[in-house]
Amino acid sequence: ILVNNAGSASKVLNARFLSEDEWNSTVNVNLTAVFNLTQAVLPDMIAKGEGTVITVSSLAALNPNLLGGAAYGAAKAGVKNFMTFLHNTYRNQGIRATTILPGETDTPIMDNRARPPLDSERAVMLNPHDVARAILLCASLQKGAVIPEPHICPTFMRDTSADIETARW
Repeated sequence: ILVNNAGSASKVLNARFLSEDEWNSTVNVNLTAVFNLTQAVLPDMIAKGEGTVITVSSLAALNPNLLGGAAYGAAKAGVKNFMTFLHNTYRNQGIRATTILPGETDTPIMDNRARPPLDSERAVMLNPHDVARAILLCASLQKGAVIPEPHICPTFMRDTSADIETARW
């Protein structure tokens, strides 16, 4: 089982002001590292006729905006695409590929936001343990079952308008 769960977001979220170095750094952590780690374990999984690759992406892959930023959303969409490629290509060789798409989760990455969320706002976000339980669920299914793409969202949608306006500039 490989779980790709690293994530990084740039401090500058608006593509208009984002430097190429920040873009590359964000894409390298969120997409290129997933490719490198997966490529490293894939030959052994194929040889054994079984394996599970679970990657934590983000709902920013489906709804890119100034909340996560241009580089983060693009990288997480790339990860979603790559994992779908793995699922479509290797499932008949016993390889399960899952992309977990969580919404806002109270992790240290929130400190990189243009306007870091207040404690009261973090209280309505997902807890990292909820995402971990989704990973465990996908990993613990019997070998003949796979959940390709679960979405996990906070029950309450918070008002993000101030975050988006701050990130705009």
